[in-house]
Amino acid sequence: MNYFKKILQYAYPYKQYAFLNIFFNSLYALFSALSMVAFIPLLEVLFQNTKKILIKPRYDKSISFKTYLEDWLNYHITIEMSNSISSTLMYVIMLIIILFLLKNLFNYMALYFITFLRNGVLKDVRNALYKKVLDLPIAFFTEKRKGDLMARISSDVLEVQVSFLSILELLIREPLTIIFTLIVMFSISAKLSIFIIVFIPISGFFISLVGKKLRRDSDQVQKEQGHFLSIIDETINGQKIIKTFGVKSSFLNKFKASTKKFFNFSNRLLHRTNLAAPSSEFLGISIIGVLLWFGGQMVLIDETINGSTFLVFIGLAYNILTPAKSISKSIFSIRKGDAAAARIINILEAKNHLKDRVDAIDKSSLNSRIKFKNLSFSYDKKIVLSDFDLTINKGETIALVGQSGSGKTTVANLLSRFYDFNNGSITIDGVSLKKIKMKSLHKLIGIVTQDSILFNDSIKNNILIGKENATNIELVEAAKAANAHKFIMEMNDDYNSNIGESGMKLSGGQKQRISIARAILKNPEILILDEATSSLDSESEKSVQKALDNIMNGRTAIVIAHRLSTIQKADKIVVMQNGEIVEKGTHNELMSKKKVYYNLIRLQEV
Repeated sequence: MNYFKKILQYAYPYKQYAFLNIFFNSLYALFSALSMVAFIPLLEVLFQNTKKILIKPRYDKSISFKTYLEDWLNYHITIEMSNSISSTLMYVIMLIIILFLLKNLFNYMALYFITFLRNGVLKDVRNALYKKVLDLPIAFFTEKRKGDLMARISSDVLEVQVSFLSILELLIREPLTIIFTLIVMFSISAKLSIFIIVFIPISGFFISLVGKKLRRDSDQVQKEQGHFLSIIDETINGQKIIKTFGVKSSFLNKFKASTKKFFNFSNRLLHRTNLAAPSSEFLGISIIGVLLWFGGQMVLIDETINGSTFLVFIGLAYNILTPAKSISKSIFSIRKGDAAAARIINILEAKNHLKDRVDAIDKSSLNSRIKFKNLSFSYDKKIVLSDFDLTINKGETIALVGQSGSGKTTVANLLSRFYDFNNGSITIDGVSLKKIKMKSLHKLIGIVTQDSILFNDSIKNNILIGKENATNIELVEAAKAANAHKFIMEMNDDYNSNIGESGMKLSGGQKQRISIARAILKNPEILILDEATSSLDSESEKSVQKALDNIMNGRTAIVIAHRLSTIQKADKIVVMQNGEIVEKGTHNELMSKKKVYYNLIRLQEV
C-alpha cells in the first residue's frame, strides 16, 4: 500500500466527489439493512403471525425505540388487515419496493460521483507521467524500453484507476453495510449475531493466505506486457530491415516467447484472483448452514425467536457475507493496484540530475565565445572524451571530423546538456553551462540531425515547432530558405499535407529540408548540424547543402560530418580520435600537414 498512498495525493483535487461518494454509500449501507428488515412484516402477514395491536402506541421512556417502531408498524398492519388482507399485503410490498428503490438510487449516486474521481485521477496521473517523460534526461531513455514506458502510462495507470473504486468500497461502503446489518442483527438476536461474528474471521484468514503473492504476480504481468509492447514498437519501426533480411520468423518467435510468458503469468494471477469469490461464497454458505442448524433449534425447540424473524436474520447474515466477499475482491484489486502504482512511482520519482541549479540564470544571446576546457566524459565506465579543449568564437563555423566513436556527437550533446560531463567546463560568454537555465540554453541552440525527427502531423505544424507563433509569411520564408517550398507546394494540401509516421510520406532529402526549415524558423544563435547530409543521395545532398549554407550564414555553427567535402569552407576543422583532438586548423592548413585529416581526405577520394 505504500506506493498506492503516493498515488492517492492525485485524488485531492477531487475530494468533493469522494465526500459525496461516502455520503451516498453510507445511505446505501443503511437502506441495504433496512430493506432486509422490511421482509419481517411481509412474512408475518403471509404466515398470519402479525402481533395484533388495536390501540395506537405512544412512545415513552419505559419502552425501547425498537419496540415502539415494531408496535407502530404492527398497529397499522392490524388496522389494514381488519379492512382487507389484500390491501395489507400491498402496503407491506410497497414498503419493500420503496426501500429497495432508495437503496439502489443511493448506490447509483455513489457510483456517479466516484466516476469523476476515478477518471480525474486517471487523467492527472497520465499527465504527470507524460510531463515527467518530457523532463527526464535523454540518458534515462537509453536504459528503458519504450514499450515498458507505454505500458506504465496506459495499462498501469488504468489498473490504479480501477483500484480507486476498490479502496473506497473497502474503506467505506462494505464496512458500513456490515456495521448497519450487524446493528439490526443484534437488535433481533444477540446470541445468533455473536455466533455469526465468530465464524467471519475464518473467511478473512483464508483470503489473506490466497492474496500474499498477488502483488508479485501482477508486477510480472505488467513487466512482460511492457516487453512485448517494445517488440511491437521495434517491429513497426524496423519493417524494412525485418523483411529484407528475412528475419520475420526470428521476431515472431521472440514475440511468441514473450506472449507465452505473459500467458503463464496472467493465468497464475487470474487463478489467484478468481479463487477469492468462490472460496468466499463457499465459506459463506457453510456459515449459513451452521446458522440454520443453530438457529433452527432456537425456533423449533427453544422458541426464543419466531420463524419469520429467523428467515430475515438468515438474509441479513448473507447481507454481511456479500460485502465481505466484495472486501476480499477489493483487497486483491488493491494489491494489483499497488504493484501498478510502484511502476508508476518509479517513473514519477526518477532522479533528474540535469535540473536547473538554484542560482541558474537566463541567457538570451551568444555575445563572444563558447569554450570547452579540459572536458572529460565517460559512459558506462567507457571514456568517450578526454581533456577536450576548444574555443568557438561567435559567427565561426567549426567542423568536427573523425572516425565513428571518436566523440564528435558527444561534444554536441554535452553543449546541449543532454548529458552532464564528468570533469572540466563548458562556458558561454564566460558563464558556466551549469549556471544557465535549460530552457534558456535550448532557445539558443538549433539542431539538425542525420535522422530527421518529424512527427505524424502536417508539414506546417512540423515547421512551426521551431516557432509556434510564427506568421504564415515567416513560415514560407523559412521553407524557401530551406529549399523546401517548391516540393511542399506540389503536394496535395501543400503546407497542410500530413507527412505520416516519422515523415514516411517524404523522401530523405525532403524530410531533411523540413528539419532545416524548422531550424531556420527558430533562428538559433548556435546551430548544430550532426551528419545532416550523410544519409542523402548526391542530388538531395546538393539541395540540402544549399539550404544549410543559407542557415549557417553569419551564425555560430558546429558541423559534424563524415563527408569532408561539405566542411572544407569551415573556419576551423577539428580532427578527433578516441575522444581527443589530434589536429586543428583550416582545410588548407591541415592538408599541408599531410597527417590525419589529409589521410581521411585521401580515403574518401579513392
